[in-house]
Amino acid sequence: MSEREVRLWPEFVKALKQEVVPALGCTEPISLALASALATRHLGKTPERIDAQVSANLMKNGMGVTVPGTGTVGLPIAAAVGALGGDPDAKLEVLKSLTVQQVAEGKRMLADGRVKLGVAAVPNILYAEACVRSGDDYVRVAIADAHTNVVLIERNGETLLKRDAADAKPVETYELGDATARDVYDFAMRAPLEMIAFIHDAAVLNSALADEGMSGKYGLHIGATRTTAASDARMGGATLPAMSNSGSGNQGIAATMPVVVVAEHVKADREALTRALALSHLIAVYIHTRLPKLSALCAVTTASMGAAAGMAQLLNGGYPAVSMAISSMIGDLAGMICDGASNSCAMKVSTSAGSGYKAVLMALDGTRVTGNEGIVANDVDVSIANLGQLATQGMAQTDTQILQIMMHKQKP
Repeated sequence: MSEREVRLWPEFVKALKQEVVPALGCTEPISLALASALATRHLGKTPERIDAQVSANLMKNGMGVTVPGTGTVGLPIAAAVGALGGDPDAKLEVLKSLTVQQVAEGKRMLADGRVKLGVAAVPNILYAEACVRSGDDYVRVAIADAHTNVVLIERNGETLLKRDAADAKPVETYELGDATARDVYDFAMRAPLEMIAFIHDAAVLNSALADEGMSGKYGLHIGATRTTAASDARMGGATLPAMSNSGSGNQGIAATMPVVVVAEHVKADREALTRALALSHLIAVYIHTRLPKLSALCAVTTASMGAAAGMAQLLNGGYPAVSMAISSMIGDLAGMICDGASNSCAMKVSTSAGSGYKAVLMALDGTRVTGNEGIVANDVDVSIANLGQLATQGMAQTDTQILQIMMHKQKP
C-alpha cells in the first residue's frame, strides 16, 4: 500500500460506516421524533403536551412526508408518536416499535391541540427541538447539525447536557481531506473484501423496501421500477427501514438500487456487487461533503452520481467511464431543487436514476458533457467542486424562497 492509501483507506471505511446506516422513515421528522423520545425518557412519565421547534430547512423537509406506521403527514405526528412510543436507543429507527394504540394516542394529542410546532430562530441548517411537558415538569432536548447529534438536555431548568454541535459529533468522525474521485475508485476496487463487506447490507435492506413498494400501495404509485418503488414505499410510510446515505433514506436508495439491478442483469457475483456498492455509496458521500447538510439542491441527484459510478464499473467501463458519467450527470441534473420531503421525491429518484443510466451508456460510448459546457469542468473533481459551490452559495436564496412558497400555499 502507498502512503496515500494508508492514510485515506481507514477514513473511507469510517465515512461509509458513519454515513450508510439504517433509517426508518424520512430522517428529518425522525430526528424530531428522536428528540421527543429522549425528552420523554428524561421526563419519566407520559407527556401531556409537546412544544417543538425546528430549523427552516427541517421544516421544509418534514411538512409533506408520511411518518411510518401512522398514515399521517408532517412533523407534529412525528413529535407525538416519538414521545409516546419512540425508542431513543434505536436512533434513526426510533419509531420501529410503535403500537397501534400509541399511534392513536398521538393522533388524539394532535386533535386536542396539544402539539405545537414552530420555526426556531437558529443558525443551524438542521435543528430539531422537543419540549415535553406534564403538569409543571418539562424536559427539553435539542438535536443539531446531524440527525442524531444531541446538543442539549434540560429538565425543569436544570441543564443535564449541553455541548457545542461540533463537540457532540461522533468520535469516529472521518476526514476525506484531499481525497479525489480516483482515490475512491481505487479503494472500492482494491481494498480487502472484508474491509467493505458490510456495505452489502444496503442491497438487502433497500431491496426489501423496493419489493414492498412494488405492491403499488404507497405514495404516488409510480413504482414500476425497483429504485422508484423503494422511494414510493419509504415516502408513503412503509414500516421497513432504508439503508440511508448522508442522512437520507432516498439518497441511500438512489445509491443502491440501480447498482443492484445492473448487477442482477450482468449476473455479477457477491464480490463484484459489494465493490460496486462501496464505490457508489462512497462517491455519494464524497460529493455530499461538498454540499450543505440540507439545501435547495436535491441530493438524490448526487447520490445517483454514485450509482452511475457503480453501474459503469459493473458494465466494465473502468474509471474513465465513472468520471465521464459523473460529469455528464452534473451537466444534466445540477438545477433540480429540493422542495421538501414528500411522495414526489420518488419522481426525483426516478429522474435521477434515469439520468445516471443514460450518462453511463454515453460514457461507455466515449461521450460526455465536456469542460466547455456550463459548470462542468474537464476534471471530474473540479466539476464536483463547482456543483458544491452552486449549492452552498448560488442556491441559498432559492432555499429561502422555496420555504416561503411552501409555508404560504393555500390549503386544499
